[in-house]
Amino acid sequence: MKINLQCLKFTAKDRLRDFVNEKVSKLEKFDDRILSAEVTLSVQDGKHVDNKACDIRLVVPGNDLIVKRSAVTFQEAILIAVETLQETLKRKKDKTSQSDKSATIG
Repeated sequence: MKINLQCLKFTAKDRLRDFVNEKVSKLEKFDDRILSAEVTLSVQDGKHVDNKACDIRLVVPGNDLIVKRSAVTFQEAILIAVETLQETLKRKKDKTSQSDKSATIG
């Protein structure tokens, strides 16, 4: 899976880039059809404490999955977004396997 990282209004250090690659690449375990991931990190305007945002778009044949999460740190926002995508991919896989089972039974 190809991972594209875009940082808006700041330059990410290598540690943050490595963190993104490590966490997002784990999503391949849940769906081997993922073509790429587009990750956008940005600092939100305003006075909220959780102003670090992470948007992840997984390019998957059929429907792309998009998640946007904010947190106090980029690492936390990335973890929350990846966990959300993991749950979504698990549900999608369970739904697909159930429909496959019902198709073979019926």
